[in-house]
Amino acid sequence: MVALLVAAGCSSSDLARCDDHGDCASGFCRADHTCAPDDDPDAGSGADATAGDDAPLGCSPDHDGTLTRDELVMAAGQTASFRVATDVTVDTAGTQGAGGARVWTFTAALTGDRDLDLALLAPSGQWWAASFPTASYATRLSADSALLGVMRLDAAGVALVGVVSPEAGLSRTELAYDPAVPIIPTPLGPSATWNVTSTVSGVASGVAVFYTERYQGRVDAVGDAATAFGTFPVRRIAVDLTRTVGAVVTTRRTFAFVAECYGTVATIASQDYESGSEFTDAAELWRLTP
Repeated sequence: MVALLVAAGCSSSDLARCDDHGDCASGFCRADHTCAPDDDPDAGSGADATAGDDAPLGCSPDHDGTLTRDELVMAAGQTASFRVATDVTVDTAGTQGAGGARVWTFTAALTGDRDLDLALLAPSGQWWAASFPTASYATRLSADSALLGVMRLDAAGVALVGVVSPEAGLSRTELAYDPAVPIIPTPLGPSATWNVTSTVSGVASGVAVFYTERYQGRVDAVGDAATAFGTFPVRRIAVDLTRTVGAVVTTRRTFAFVAECYGTVATIASQDYESGSEFTDAAELWRLTP
């Protein structure tokens, strides 16, 4: 389970469509593929986002080193497109760019690439809604599974409160996390750290389960991440997951590259039992694409 895959969505508008900053006179293509006006004070300086019927969310990145709740604009109904590859060689360490900043480049085509539209689903009307009354939205967690992560977005940031299958029934998955797991906590400074051990209980594919997951999270690097959508100033969130089911212990490492007003623009999940602080063998690589 790639529990860190959280996308700040792009709206469904096709008006004044752009695919990169070069398509716009202002030099800035918004997250919903519309050009910022020439007099936009934030044009060309970073990321912006809109949602719904072209209504601006009013998110202007200030690049002050701390991600705030106002710079997380995820909302139910949004979608974003990601290019996804599984079981691929990656470079998590990146390179040193101009001025000494770290640069991660995720623009190359990889074997098995496919594009996935990631939707943030509203709880209303979903079979699992009553079980997760604090949920803000649900979204897919992994390229190889249809399971959805049920997310809460509030003043403390984004947190995982449950995992569910798209459909109800005897073979459903309905797992609750106690306590909720911080995914992007806010405010998120350049040296933020957090640790939480959560009890996971419910049913998985119709079978009753009870186990624990420990998450050790931190912002371990800052720099620029280049994707097919564009290059973003990011902070990298590293999370070490330890899942204990009876006597079986599984570990996995995940990196999420988070930008103000866009949320996560790239995610790398290691293979199980990865021990390196950086690694080259990825189970999944997701990167934002037009």
